[in-house]
Amino acid sequence: MMKTKTLFLSFALLLCQLGFAKQIMSSERLIEYSKFESSIIPSQDNSDWLSSHHSGKKNEKIEKVEPAFWWSGMKNTRLQLMVYGSNIATYKPEINHPGVVLKEVCPMESPNYLVLYLDVKDAAPGKFQIEFVKGKRKLNYTYELKERQRKGEDRIGFNSSDVVYLLMPDRFANGDESNDYIQMKYPYTVNRRDVNARHGGDLAGIMQHLDYLDSLGITAIWTTPVLENDMGEGSYHGYAATDYYKIDPRLGTNEDYVRLAESMHQRGMKLIMDMVFNHCGTNHPWLLDPPMQNWFNNSHKYIETNHNKTVFFDPYASDIDKQELTDGWFVPTMPDLNQRNRFLADYLIQNSIWWIEYADLDGIRQDTYVYPDPDMMVRWCKEVFEEYPNFNIVGEVMIPNNPVGTAYWQQNSVLNEKANTKLKSVMDFRLRTIAGKVFHEETSWDTGLQLLFEHFAYDFCYPDINNVMRLLENHDTDRFLLETPENLNAYKQAVTLLLTIPGIPQLYYGQELLMSGSNKIDFGYVRPDMPGGWKGDAISVFQENGRTAMQQEAFDFMSKLLHWRKGNDVISKGKMKHFMPRNNVYVYERSCDERSILVIMNGINKEVDLDLAPYKEVIGDKTSSKNVLTNGNVSLGRILHLQPKEVLVLEL
Repeated sequence: MMKTKTLFLSFALLLCQLGFAKQIMSSERLIEYSKFESSIIPSQDNSDWLSSHHSGKKNEKIEKVEPAFWWSGMKNTRLQLMVYGSNIATYKPEINHPGVVLKEVCPMESPNYLVLYLDVKDAAPGKFQIEFVKGKRKLNYTYELKERQRKGEDRIGFNSSDVVYLLMPDRFANGDESNDYIQMKYPYTVNRRDVNARHGGDLAGIMQHLDYLDSLGITAIWTTPVLENDMGEGSYHGYAATDYYKIDPRLGTNEDYVRLAESMHQRGMKLIMDMVFNHCGTNHPWLLDPPMQNWFNNSHKYIETNHNKTVFFDPYASDIDKQELTDGWFVPTMPDLNQRNRFLADYLIQNSIWWIEYADLDGIRQDTYVYPDPDMMVRWCKEVFEEYPNFNIVGEVMIPNNPVGTAYWQQNSVLNEKANTKLKSVMDFRLRTIAGKVFHEETSWDTGLQLLFEHFAYDFCYPDINNVMRLLENHDTDRFLLETPENLNAYKQAVTLLLTIPGIPQLYYGQELLMSGSNKIDFGYVRPDMPGGWKGDAISVFQENGRTAMQQEAFDFMSKLLHWRKGNDVISKGKMKHFMPRNNVYVYERSCDERSILVIMNGINKEVDLDLAPYKEVIGDKTSSKNVLTNGNVSLGRILHLQPKEVLVLEL
């Protein structure tokens, strides 16, 4: 009966995936730079996988152990091992090795999983045997504890001195065509003309363009998830994992990911991994054969989350609204994981620490941060920062209408009376929401730069404003530019603001080249390929001769500010003082250790004569300054003449 129910569930889930895939995952804008024919990757017969989990003793074996290895000398000496194998829960494990103590043996409800807890406090680096015994039958597994390369305290995470560049590997560059058509368990399409298919970008493509990013002035890269997503159409973005310990082979290998981190570190750049604790993909083995009945919320059936992220601080929130947020599925192809299950919680926390140690990560971006169980997320941050106190994690808290709701989630927030989240960084989606109006509209008493002034007044809500990630656009939002601009006035003001205000700036790939688009019809319109990232592309924006004059002007403008920002304590650590817009001009100062810069923005498309008398408290007796953007001198007399929508960055 159990076999029949499991097979029925598997078949039903596959039908669900096929039925919902196209309406769930966003498609991509049609790319004309290269002519690729559609290639359908045939599926493997999954009966082998199912039979190995439900067969007789002759097929009983250890399929894998997660994590595949660990390290000695970790502060937390408890190690969870999740053992996969047909009927493995019916075996008794035995370990006889100095310093390794088997503390707990936990058979799962499915006989095909066994969870072990070891204490390796006194264990030296090396290999040891785990023997699984059932009567006269024995299965042996060799496990390894590696030596740590450096202490956890020595790992410095991304911070306000960095500029983070977000890219989607499948759409950035294809550096290795040999992994474009790899056989997977489930069918998928590789076709750059198909807006919802995979396009072939990979880790090798990122590696080959580190020179480009370095020359731009980027100091950190955040990629959308790179773990295996053995899913159908629309999963090119990586947010539906089917293996938490494996890089998707269409992007590369685990070793390739380590080499990417090493290459970046040699350049002084940092690597941020995008992780997803809230959900996995419907093709994850856990869903086909759940370790426990409560491994997923809502007993493996689709009940959508209400996406109402205000329920945590809403004084009037109902219990059903709270439950639907955390326990509902994000979309039908992303089943909701139950982090209240202690074995799953341990697995996810340990998995994140494994990737930090293995890939030498510099940070984590946690997707859908407020959707998982909040108590588990607090525990996760606590354990990560105990092991790596100088590491950093930014949580996706997408509350676009009010910064107060976002500030609630940053650690030590006085707004959160229930718990200290221990989450160091959150994302300022409110700035992204208003950016279009701020810079594309004319400023008045309630429009344009006035909205910016009012927004920053709420920075008092954040316990650590320097650890707030600021953005104008990302992979889930409209581009800052909805269409190719006629001039760069709004663009230059927006970029200047992003790179000079307190916090951690986040750029989105192609932003330096004026990529535009809206996700109103489909997310694909904000996730195009980078022209030149594929062999045969007619042009390459990675080279100056492949850019339009306006693209080159935008690139040079951003690059100049990025390089000026590097190592500039006035920007990364300095205080901020701003002035309410006068004569439609917004002015703010950043200062540190008797050094200061003054940013001046004209919010209207007319020339303005700005009276500098109200800014005496920051200008003092200085009569001239250097404009960082032009390297020219600017006189600070009684009146400052500004061109339409002009922006100045003055070193005082």
